[in-house]
Amino acid sequence: MTNLNKQQERHGSDAKKAEPDPARSRGSLRSPEDKPSTSSTLKLLLGYARPHRLAFLGVAFCALLGISAELLQPLLVQIAIDDHLAKGEGGGALIKLGLLYLGIALVSFLFTYLQNNLLQYAGQSIVARIRKDLFGRISKMSMSFFDRTHSGSLVTNVSNDTETISQFFTQVLLSLVRDGMMLVLIIGLMFSLDVELAAFSMLILPVIFVVAAMFRSYLRSTYQQARSRLSRLIAFTAENLSGMGLIQSFRQEDEQLDRFTQQNRNYWDANLRQIRSNVLFNRTFDILGNAALVLMVWLGGRAVLGQSMEVGVLYAFVSYIRQFFQPINQITMQWNTFQSTTVAVERIQRVLATEPEVGEPSAEERVPLDPDALRGEVDFRDVVFGYRADRPVLKQLNLHIDAGEMIGVVGTTGAGKSTLISLINRFYDVNEGSIEIDGIDIRRIAQSDLHAVVGLIQQDPYLFSGSIIDNVRLFRTDITREQVIEACRFVGAHPMIMRLPQQYDTHLSERGSGLSAGERQLISFARIVVFRPKILILDEATANLDSETEKLVQEALTSVSRGRTTIVIAHRLSTIMHADRILVMQGGELTEQGTHAQLLASGGHYAELYRHARQSGRERLPS
Repeated sequence: MTNLNKQQERHGSDAKKAEPDPARSRGSLRSPEDKPSTSSTLKLLLGYARPHRLAFLGVAFCALLGISAELLQPLLVQIAIDDHLAKGEGGGALIKLGLLYLGIALVSFLFTYLQNNLLQYAGQSIVARIRKDLFGRISKMSMSFFDRTHSGSLVTNVSNDTETISQFFTQVLLSLVRDGMMLVLIIGLMFSLDVELAAFSMLILPVIFVVAAMFRSYLRSTYQQARSRLSRLIAFTAENLSGMGLIQSFRQEDEQLDRFTQQNRNYWDANLRQIRSNVLFNRTFDILGNAALVLMVWLGGRAVLGQSMEVGVLYAFVSYIRQFFQPINQITMQWNTFQSTTVAVERIQRVLATEPEVGEPSAEERVPLDPDALRGEVDFRDVVFGYRADRPVLKQLNLHIDAGEMIGVVGTTGAGKSTLISLINRFYDVNEGSIEIDGIDIRRIAQSDLHAVVGLIQQDPYLFSGSIIDNVRLFRTDITREQVIEACRFVGAHPMIMRLPQQYDTHLSERGSGLSAGERQLISFARIVVFRPKILILDEATANLDSETEKLVQEALTSVSRGRTTIVIAHRLSTIMHADRILVMQGGELTEQGTHAQLLASGGHYAELYRHARQSGRERLPS
């Protein structure tokens, strides 16, 4: 089974026909010209870092003091050698120099400790803010965004990419500040000790820049490839975990394992390529540093033998030349992390820069909605909609639903039933025409207001990891425990909950495993009672229930639909037979409507579906 997506499975050809059109994505950023530039990624990081500028100034100040204390140590040794040991002096002067050396080491340790703590605080605060903004942006995306974006890619954005940005602030930025300062100070001290040797040392810098430029594009490409393959691996794993029941029922374990092995192998190859490039890059700089050190020792040794340089100066210079290549090596070693950060920020920026296709109304267009005054009338006026512009799913649909009316919707797969529901919830916007609630175009209603008055119960209700109380009130603390219990009593879920080990405090695992499909549906009905939407939509909510459980859910439906405009998409005849009106959809058009008796009497498509179901001995309409 190559397609394990439950939603596609449920909607069948409706999903196949309704493939999203990438051209309609306002913010997909998939073309090369939409790729964020390095300057824009740095601008994004600076924007998040700006509120913490005092902390970064503190990091720079502590780094300067710590580095200065560290670099004074070779000078003290040089003074001890040339001014005291070479002259045969010792005693108190050397003890004082030793104590001063120890004091400077403690100062260096103290300010390095403060610098690291300040940087960690600022860096982690920035990354936490990025994660929050990223998750907030994802949660506001339109459904079309999730149609075209792998969940594994989004998981990588929130977890791995933000962790890479954290490494930028705690490693790369620290290296740039600390090692950059150290490099400048060392160069100054080297020239103060011996201008000729210092000038020879500077000859290595152009070679370093050339090597870095040669490696830059290759390191970037290897990292991008590794990240892309990791996203595919995560997406494949998530898809298989969600469809594990389907895999096992069709005995596809070996086939899926082979596919996973191939994905894993691809990521392994990309990872090895990235590691090899990193090792080659870092070892090249090690060789350059060692070659420069050998050259300086040889030149300095000749100067000492020629008595043009003192031994202590040579010691200090060799110490500085070793330290000179240490910050260069550290900065170059962080090059790959910097490349990783650039790629990670670009990936996150793509998400943050993507505008939802379903936008909020402007302040001038927005119409405030009073849930208490809402009647619940729904009108489809000349609605044309297709997930792709050249493949309309709904064609000039006109429909009026009275306030408080219960509507049943039937039709074969691909008729447009689920699309109807998605448009009322404004998961997508219509291509032509309008959808109105109480005469107000839903495009003029804030989405938070719209979703507060339109409640949706799906075929497979989603339960979060948490207690039953939290799942009914969806973690809103302004809804009291007593309100939750009252809602559960109202829909008939209370006896079932009281049989559980911790009753309302029973902790549910992911997706509510441990509860039957009917019990999960009863909890979703309790949500409706708690949140009190004026319009209720059920998307095949009884499709997977046995007859006994369906009776409980049907009673709950009768209770919660009272006083609400209710739209029911159902395959079971018992769910819709008593509806005020039944709509029959074919090929995206409304072909019949009326009560159950009226539709049977008319002898149309509904009567044919009904007879087919009766002859087959089922209570379900054929798909």
